[in-house]
Amino acid sequence: MIRIAREEDWKGLLEIYAYYVEQTAVTFEYEVPSAEEFRERIRRTLRRYPYLTSETDGKITGYAYAGPLKERRAYDWSVETTIYIAKDARGHGIGRKLYTALERALALQNVINLNACIAYPDPEDEYLTENSARFHEHMGYRHAGRFHKCGYKFGRWYDIVWMEKSIRSHPERPPGLKRFEEIREVLAKKYGIC
Repeated sequence: MIRIAREEDWKGLLEIYAYYVEQTAVTFEYEVPSAEEFRERIRRTLRRYPYLTSETDGKITGYAYAGPLKERRAYDWSVETTIYIAKDARGHGIGRKLYTALERALALQNVINLNACIAYPDPEDEYLTENSARFHEHMGYRHAGRFHKCGYKFGRWYDIVWMEKSIRSHPERPPGLKRFEEIREVLAKKYGIC
């Protein structure tokens, strides 16, 4: 089941994220955020963008959300997407379902460009593989750029790659961006995501 995250989901979401902070270089954060900081991240995202979770047998198994690519107004039609899947839930199609739902919500908001910043190994190691970049390729993203050795974690240097995807055409005059609250009812009625 895919649904909109709630602030009270913070514990299940943070449990998923903590693994990536402590055991991988997928995120360049060194320390697991506090409960209050993580709750604030959920609140801040939902003010403007979708924050979705997946549940299997009542347990949160992953989450995906969008945020501004940059804060300046000209970037309104571009977002940065993020996804994390529980370690023991990977490989079951949850990521595809979450990103598909996220794209539907963003399209309703009039977003055009999806951008993903992905930690990238050179070479792969026990902390980071190319799996995230491959997943994004399968979802229709294409490589847009690479920054070399810009993240340092676990005594190693890692690259990042930027990947992008357009989910609609680029009109001469794009319609205004809708806040997430404005499209929630349509998202529920059209796609069953509530």
